[in-house]
Amino acid sequence: MSEVRISAEPRTDFGKGGARRTRRAGKVPAVVYGHGEKPLHISLPSLELAAAIRKGGANQLIAIEVTDGTRELVIPKDIQRDPLRDEIVHADLLIVRRGEKVTTEVPLSFTGEVEKGGLVVHELTALSVEAEATHIPESIEVDLEGLAIGSQRIVSEITAPEGVVILTDGEQTVVTVSEPRGEAPAEDEEAAEAEEAPAEAAAE
Repeated sequence: MSEVRISAEPRTDFGKGGARRTRRAGKVPAVVYGHGEKPLHISLPSLELAAAIRKGGANQLIAIEVTDGTRELVIPKDIQRDPLRDEIVHADLLIVRRGEKVTTEVPLSFTGEVEKGGLVVHELTALSVEAEATHIPESIEVDLEGLAIGSQRIVSEITAPEGVVILTDGEQTVVTVSEPRGEAPAEDEEAAEAEEAPAEAAAE
């Protein structure tokens, strides 16, 4: 995953009031931490951070360049959003080093068509993986082509990208293919018609 560069400013105005003032200025309060470094409190441009997360998801690699000269390579660890406006209100950013392996969650993407009429039930939408911090995949593909009704795909059947180790239990179910719901079997329909016929005759 390619990195995104974002300029940041040191943050010295803390507390709820300080956070509100930071947001009113169009910025997001954030904390950068990890590798034994003292936590670094910064503010990031809201639009740039939101665009970066949209581009690469929760594992987007971000090169932070603070106006005081500090530079860190980070990935989002926790993104807090306003539940009503869906705006980012705070970010915890984890420092990573090139070549370092990290444990994170990677979303699944599903391809292919299951047996006609089958209903796909998703049991998992992401997997826990270990990967190099600068090579975390945006998603892991799960091929569903031709999967029959009544069958399933488990974690051990998924092929991880090169350099990525899947940590989720291999026996966990990812998807199942079930029969469509809401359709009455033909014999049930015939029985219902047979019950209605005497009632109609009696009414006559």
